[in-house]
Amino acid sequence: MTNRFDFVIVGAGTAGCVLANRLSENPNNSVLLIEAGNRDTNPWIHIPVGYFKTMHNPKSDWCYQTEPDPGLNGRLIKWPRGKVLGGSSSINGLIYIRGQKQDYDDWADAGNSGWSYDDVLPYFMKCEHQERGADEYHGIGGNLKVSDMRIKRGIGEAFIQGAVEIGIPRTDDFNGQEQQGAGYYQLTAWKGRRCSSAVGYLKPARNRRNLTVLTNALVCGINIKNKRAMSINLKRKGQSEIYHANRELILSAGSINTPQLLMLSGVGDKDHLEEFGISTKFHLPGVGQNLQDHLQIRSVYRCSVKTLNDEIRHPFFRMLIGLRYFAFRTGPMSMAASQIGIFTNSSPDVNRPDIQFHFQPLSSDSPGEGVHDYSGITSSITQLRPTSRGYLRLKSSHPEEHVAIHPNYLSTELDQVAAVNGMLVSRKIAQSNAMAKYVEDEVLPGASVQGFDELLDCARNIGETIYHPTGTCKMGPKSDPQAVVDSRLRVHGLSSLRIVDASIMPTLTSGNTNAPVFAIAEKAADMILEDN
Repeated sequence: MTNRFDFVIVGAGTAGCVLANRLSENPNNSVLLIEAGNRDTNPWIHIPVGYFKTMHNPKSDWCYQTEPDPGLNGRLIKWPRGKVLGGSSSINGLIYIRGQKQDYDDWADAGNSGWSYDDVLPYFMKCEHQERGADEYHGIGGNLKVSDMRIKRGIGEAFIQGAVEIGIPRTDDFNGQEQQGAGYYQLTAWKGRRCSSAVGYLKPARNRRNLTVLTNALVCGINIKNKRAMSINLKRKGQSEIYHANRELILSAGSINTPQLLMLSGVGDKDHLEEFGISTKFHLPGVGQNLQDHLQIRSVYRCSVKTLNDEIRHPFFRMLIGLRYFAFRTGPMSMAASQIGIFTNSSPDVNRPDIQFHFQPLSSDSPGEGVHDYSGITSSITQLRPTSRGYLRLKSSHPEEHVAIHPNYLSTELDQVAAVNGMLVSRKIAQSNAMAKYVEDEVLPGASVQGFDELLDCARNIGETIYHPTGTCKMGPKSDPQAVVDSRLRVHGLSSLRIVDASIMPTLTSGNTNAPVFAIAEKAADMILEDN
């Protein structure tokens, strides 16, 4: 196999698979796609509820964990990230949310021309194959299949009605003209099967002669000469290999691995790199800064009627769940991480939705750890646009060792107030007339937890990631000291090096982050082809 390609893409996750497909559509372009993890052959990857099996599994997950976080009362928490073809789109909760119009307009207003909502909407529509058909906000014929929930339950409908009772309107499309409201999520799935980036984008392109895919290949560094990215070093099957990029090297390794690889290659804050004896190729202090994530705070309620907890715990009903899925591709195994969502304001002072709900007709401490031994439901809230900022740091110069992750959750007053107010909104819905016949008792945070300080302390004790780390290679003009890439996603100060993944987000989008990465990658592919 030749070691020279026109385009070398590091990371076969959500963005990497999109780029591999689009850049190899022209048979004159030779493309190499490199993935540190395995092929997506685990059957649980393709079953929607399979994230219970693939998260925290080292065969498909990087299994990161944070450093002890002061905002979480010194706790460290697990941060799953996909390590498999399709990346996190192969192990995530499948929820399809684009964010709010103003998110992207804010990006453009910050000096990133071409990234307003009107600029990115065509790319959301391009990548989408919408089960409901095409309209002014949705497309058909794209590689990413988006469909409706294939399971509904009475308790979920009551939760929506409870939201309506407290003044939140019902909606049937969070990705249309207006995000605000309560309703059912759509999924990146089709006929009960997950549609990951590997399934939607890479699989149709795999037989192209100009596309080469390497798996179980860990990229260890970028070779930079005269401020130009020339090639990459990787380890595969115990051997060291070098691959050259004739045109561009593209980093799509995600918000953790991309900045780590830059730092290991001498691109980052000079003082920090010198701590590990790394020669600075370009001083770029924003690498690893501006880390943002959505913190979820789960409210758990004990119910007076049976929930999915009871079915999962009972061997006979668990067998029926499996039979229903394999016969009809419906039922609980076709369910995403959440059935029902709400986007609303945490207080009257907020001018657009700033909190999101994920409702589940079950309750557990964590994916993969089993459900509780009582009939329970979960109402999880997250603040959409946190103002807290974290950062990443190297622990060593060895690529096999994970970086130190410092999220700095709940480090600003605004975030603290939004978290507490969100918990109170969850409590109001649970106490609504619609939910009265279902809810028996509040388990988390617990009915005895009252007052701002008590609720905030509870949030610190039970808060967990909802798996949306972004921003660590921020897009912005050169005048921004934390910017790493320009508006065409080219790394400042270096040539032939681009970043295309969630790390380029200047600010976190208002909702789940997988759909925005698909659109970012589609737009980036056009820019790369134009520039070359």
